[in-house]
Amino acid sequence: MSKSYIAVLAVLLIAALIGMAVAEDPGYLLIAWRNMSLETSVWVGLAFLLALWLFLSLAKAFVRLVNASGRRINPWSRRNRQRRASTLTTRGLLEFAEGHWDKSLRLLKRSAPQTEQPLINYLAAARAANELEDYAECDGLLREAYETTPQAEVAIAVTQAQLQIARGQLEQALATLTRLLKEHPRHLYALKLKAQLYVRLEDWQRLREMLPALRKHKVLRDSEQEALEHQVYAALLAEAGQRSRGAGHGSEEVTRLWEEVPRSMKQDPRLIEVYCLQLRGLGAEALAEEVLRQALKQSFNDRLVQHYGLVQGKDPAKQLATAERWLAEHPHDATLLLALGRLALRNSLWGKAREYLEASFNSKRDIQTCAELVRLLEHLGEQQASQQALREGFGLMAHDLPALPMPQAALPR
Repeated sequence: MSKSYIAVLAVLLIAALIGMAVAEDPGYLLIAWRNMSLETSVWVGLAFLLALWLFLSLAKAFVRLVNASGRRINPWSRRNRQRRASTLTTRGLLEFAEGHWDKSLRLLKRSAPQTEQPLINYLAAARAANELEDYAECDGLLREAYETTPQAEVAIAVTQAQLQIARGQLEQALATLTRLLKEHPRHLYALKLKAQLYVRLEDWQRLREMLPALRKHKVLRDSEQEALEHQVYAALLAEAGQRSRGAGHGSEEVTRLWEEVPRSMKQDPRLIEVYCLQLRGLGAEALAEEVLRQALKQSFNDRLVQHYGLVQGKDPAKQLATAERWLAEHPHDATLLLALGRLALRNSLWGKAREYLEASFNSKRDIQTCAELVRLLEHLGEQQASQQALREGFGLMAHDLPALPMPQAALPR
């Protein structure tokens, strides 16, 4: 038996029971108010109340239907205003993505007051105004964004800093980020922006103070963090060397700064090179030789070897002997052979110096090695050998010259 048959039978049964109840005892209902009275049976009264309830329910549903239809039809209804604002916002964002800043700004400003979330409109409009170099309008839109959505102060501050950086207002951007990080010290993107600003401002000391926080919160990738740390300490060493040379001081400030460099970075050949260049510039060549010797014991590096051949240690003979021990492991290294030639010259070992320089030049045709060899041969009175080396060196430089027509050599008569 289907559910519909059961429902019909239930309705008939209930109706029969109600009919039997009405037939057995219709009841009596009296409603009196002042001089008026209404007499009826209980069942008729109940039917009247049920009919009244149904009438009121239908009337309420009708009113809701009319209001809903009015909202759809009325162009000034809140629903239609929000729909138009949503359409304008979409068009404005599309124009923004396509780089049509003027149209984007107009559409986003027009739709912002009617949208449920005006923050996006104001931020995008501010960026469009910034692209149009209308900075007053840009700042005004950011203020409106904060007034409408004060809980989005972090997003607004980050946007403001980005726009200030884009327009070259680096000091103002730094102030904005400093205020933001004071209240939100772990905001990673703000930390990254502030570090980038310090790089552009070349404020290496303050950037150095930020390095532990950048590493702790993993703001940068490991390779970026290492490169930034190298850049910071290299710049600080160069600044310290420049200050010391300008004031006529010794190498104390540079040495003190080197002691503050993290231990892991003291093994970086690039940073060791910067440190030794500053020491050489300040006349502390003996200390530079010691630093280079210790570094080369740990790891052989061509650039450090080159500097080792240029510095003058306390004991030139011992310095030459140290470099000659490295030759056993790197017998054909042109850079090491050049350094050995220079160290031999420093020890007045002319023959050994010539052998090392010629071996270096044969291993690698380098113009600097050629110049050292030519200079030595000239002082030894080896004019023919000197001219031959000079011609070979000129041949190296000739490869970089452009192809140009040359006059024909005159034939002998």
